[in-house]
Amino acid sequence: MPFVSTADAVTVRSENPEEHGAVRVINEAAFGRPDEADLVDRLRNEGAVLASLVAELGTRVVGHILFSRMSIDTASGRVPAVALAPMAVLPEQQHRGIGGKLIEQGLDLLRGQGEQVVIVLGHPDYYPRFGFSTDKTLSLVSPFSPEAFMALELWPGALAGVRGKVRYPDAFGVP
Repeated sequence: MPFVSTADAVTVRSENPEEHGAVRVINEAAFGRPDEADLVDRLRNEGAVLASLVAELGTRVVGHILFSRMSIDTASGRVPAVALAPMAVLPEQQHRGIGGKLIEQGLDLLRGQGEQVVIVLGHPDYYPRFGFSTDKTLSLVSPFSPEAFMALELWPGALAGVRGKVRYPDAFGVP
């Protein structure tokens, strides 16, 4: 199917509590399982959510992205970071630029809030277009495949000299 951008018609905004059900449906449909929707619920319950944004097309919520607090344990203390997970778009709306718009506006929001580092476990052919790089995670210890474990510095040099183990919120269930 040819690329048809609907991103220009999409509004990205903060999720409202009454949209939790729609966000669950989006995540289940996009991933074909309830795991990511359950993760969103656990992160909300844990109080780890920094930003939860939705993409609205007309009056319908068609996409979602969530950012949560995480950290990097270093020899000199904890360095705050942000986890990008999950990001989902309804299957019939995918490949139209909506996910990209969610990511870009989410990163702009985080930058405005003074965040410096965002980490994602994602598709190595997708996330680099937004500046994510596996090179930025070479000095970070994580339980994930190095090909899919990427970081983005929202401020240049934010990861310079940072060596340590990433710590995700308990909701992720990773050591």
